[in-house]
Amino acid sequence: MHIEPGLVDGTKIVLSHATAAGALGYAAKLALDTARKDGIPALLLRSLITSALVFCFFELFPHHPVGVSEVHLILGTTLLLIFGQAPAAIGLAGGLLLQGLSFAPFDLPQYGMNVTTLLVPLFATSALARRVIPDNMAYVDIGYSQALKLSLAYQGGIVLWVAFWALYGAGTGSENLASIGSFGVAYMGVVLLEPLIDLGILALAKLAHQLKGSVVVHQRLHHPV
Repeated sequence: MHIEPGLVDGTKIVLSHATAAGALGYAAKLALDTARKDGIPALLLRSLITSALVFCFFELFPHHPVGVSEVHLILGTTLLLIFGQAPAAIGLAGGLLLQGLSFAPFDLPQYGMNVTTLLVPLFATSALARRVIPDNMAYVDIGYSQALKLSLAYQGGIVLWVAFWALYGAGTGSENLASIGSFGVAYMGVVLLEPLIDLGILALAKLAHQLKGSVVVHQRLHHPV
């Protein structure tokens, strides 16, 4: 989902700074809420883990340029369900920044667009999770249909944001529209795979009884509201 350098440039890129500021500001609010509820050590530990995981997702998992961007397996819903909304948001923003600083400095001017594209769908997916997962159900007990809905929301949100940036930067020409379409088709293929990964990891978490009550994971993972 990396926005290609030059796709949005000049004064237009100012908008990405504004959207990133809003997304990061909301992530900071979530972090404060989590620190008050679970404690600062829990927030820091989960955030360090998610940042390291996101960095590995970007660098080690297969990723291919398609159309206006790249197709990545980011596992945003996995991070959300295992670690919670605030650590997932911090990990996505931190891992993306670390990857840019370490291996892709040419992506840093696009950081505002990329972090917006990752975080806003995460917030929307978290809101959806509160609707599709009953309060009396722990996350380890969700089914494929619920995991699929969350994946559709997250990956679909990424596709919509990439399409927005591409249209905003390059207009509605036929070539640009075709590139957006090819990216969208390729990226939505991730939707079929991510729920299976989510359920596999959740099944392992269910067996890992030592994680129950641990500060390493989100409390909702094993315990209903």
